[in-house]
Formats: sequence, C-alpha cells, structure tokens
Amino acid sequence: MTESDAHFETLAIRTQTPQTGEREHSTPMYLTSSFVFDDAEQARALFADEISGNIYTRYSNPTVDEFVKKMCLLEGAEDGIATASGMAAVFASMAGLLQAGDHILASRALFGSTHQILTKLFPKWGIRHTYVDTGTPDEWERAIEPTTKLVFVETPSNPGLELIDLEWLGGLCKRRQLRLVVDNCFATPYLQKPIPLGADLVVHSATKFLDGQGRTLGGVIVGRKDLVADIRFFARHTGPSLSPFNAWILSKSLETLAVRMERHCDNALRIAEHFANHSALEEVRYPFLANHPQQSIAKRQMRFGGGIVVLVVKGGLPRACRFLDSVQLLSHSPNLGDTRSIVTHPTSTTHSKLSEEDRQRVGIVPGLIRVSVGLEHVDDVIADLEQALERSE
Repeated sequence: MTESDAHFETLAIRTQTPQTGEREHSTPMYLTSSFVFDDAEQARALFADEISGNIYTRYSNPTVDEFVKKMCLLEGAEDGIATASGMAAVFASMAGLLQAGDHILASRALFGSTHQILTKLFPKWGIRHTYVDTGTPDEWERAIEPTTKLVFVETPSNPGLELIDLEWLGGLCKRRQLRLVVDNCFATPYLQKPIPLGADLVVHSATKFLDGQGRTLGGVIVGRKDLVADIRFFARHTGPSLSPFNAWILSKSLETLAVRMERHCDNALRIAEHFANHSALEEVRYPFLANHPQQSIAKRQMRFGGGIVVLVVKGGLPRACRFLDSVQLLSHSPNLGDTRSIVTHPTSTTHSKLSEEDRQRVGIVPGLIRVSVGLEHVDDVIADLEQALERSE
C-alpha cells in the first residue's frame, strides 16, 4: 500500500522512521544534540547543503522528522518544520517570510498572543497589519495594499468560533499573489484541510489537540516547499527547535488523533445542543449548531464541528467568575484540547491584553466561557456545567 492509498488513521499510525538493527516496533527517541560525520568531506558537504543528513538537532533530528512527516501527510503538504511551541510556529510562519515595509492582512478574531505579535512586536521592525472581520468578503479585497505580502487567519477562531470560507479566501489570495497562512489548531487535519482549499501554509499549536493530553509544548508549520525553506532558514538560525522528546510524544499522539477528535466532537455537539436554550445563558456558540451564522461554511469545509463550545452566561463578569469557581469536575485552566474538559474565561486570561473595544469587536464579552470538551462521559460534563450554572445564580 502506498501513502496515496492509505487512509488518515493508517498514515498517522504507520508513518515511522526506519527500523534500526534492534528491530524495535515502536519508534525510539533520538536524544542526541549532534551527529557524527563519516569523514571531513561529508561534514563539508552537509554544511554546504550538497547532501542531506543530520548535523545538529537544532537543524534536524530523526524523531522530529517523523512528527513533521506525519503532519505533512495528514495535511497534504509538501514540507514542514516543527517548533518548540505553537506561538513559535505562528511567529516563524510570518517572520520567516516578511521584511520591513511589508503588510499583513489578518482576521480580526485571533488568539491573544498572535494579536500581540501583530500589534506590539512586528511594528518594531516596520511590518504593519490590517484586521478584517471574517464575515465581510468585500472588505478583504479592499484592505489589500501594494505592500501586502501575507494573509493570516484562524478558522474556527479562538475563542469566538468564527469561521471563514477558505476556498473563497484561497482563491482571492491566489488572484492577488498573496501567501495564505491558516491556523488550523482548533480543527486539526482530521476535521479540516486548508491546503487543498487554497492555503499555502498551515500552522498548529501541537500543544492542543495534536498532543491531546496536556503533556507537552510543540508547534508545527507545513505547506509549500519553497516557503518552508525560507522559514527553515529563519528557524535554524533563531533556534525555536522542538526537542526530540516532545516530538516523540507528539508523533505517538497522532496515532490516536482520529478517534479522539470524533469523541471530542460528539461530546461537544451534545453539550451545545443541551445548553442551546438554557435560561441561564445568553448564547451558545458551536460551528455545527443551526444558529451559528457560518454553519454552512463549517459543514462544507469541516468533517465535524470541533471540540470547543462557547457559553455566554447571563450576568456578565460577576456571574462568569462565580461559575468558574463552582465547577467541580472540569478544570479551570488556560489550555485546551485535553482529554480533560477545561473551562477558560478569555476576558480575564488568554485575551486580557486586548482592549475592551477589540474584545467586543470579536464577540469576547465578559460573560463568555470557553469550554474545551474532553473525553469524559458527556453526561458527567453536562451535570457539572449544570450545577455550576445553578450555583452561580
């Protein structure tokens, strides 16, 4: 069976580094900082990029390469590079391609740290940005400038679950010769594949659903070979490399990604439907709910609706805090994508550095609770959310 014939689950499980003389069944970890040269000529040729091979783990490592190869196959990408965290991947995907004077077009609904890169860090180097709302197609084209080089979007967005039509946006970027970078963290390649829809690069915080158990940090960038080559040069010399140990964890985690995501999504849909008309809530957001404004887009480009549900409690910030203090089974944590269900209050944590106006523009209201739905029995999760709502009155 060739790679082109194999299904997603098979690729995630059976893609491995070649077996060593020890005939191990599970891929070993290559916990080494450097590699030995056969002779002086090989060393010279490796550093001159005349031949391929391992030199130094900041450059490449067999364990890291296995994780990257899996992600390339699962996303349908030509090449990729792993990083020490998801934000390192986000930063490198832009910084490795841009220079002073360039302009970025970005969806307004972005993770808080991505917002900080665009608003606080890039301006130091003369790189500007413009935000556009996901639901305004005409505005995207009008916002393109002569110096626009790159478009960056999250879909679904963190935490408001806004979506953008990737096929439409990919077509626009192709017509205007712009590079499209998609943060696919919430969906994972099992639910959504941005590259066939027109993305040039896909980034992930592997810390989230790809790991799936809250154990480690990691990031990955996959996509066009020429763009990845530029990013690899940037990363090799700035050093945001993924450790072999973390890469081993992440590669093993991918073996269960499909079954985990199906359970995450089943549980999340059940929870969204259960609370859709709850008297204590102003709103419930989930991409596959009928009242989601972009449900048709979600169903067209996603396999299932994902593992995140947004609950907006009545009573704003005071009740949201009481709700968080009332959960018993669920964890109160800034992470997501874990086997354990997690509640997060973005206004006071992950998106606290945004201005109130910026939060309001992307629907991050004081009563918003992000629920990362885990793999527990869904009735137990629902019961805990119910009692927390009742106790927070």
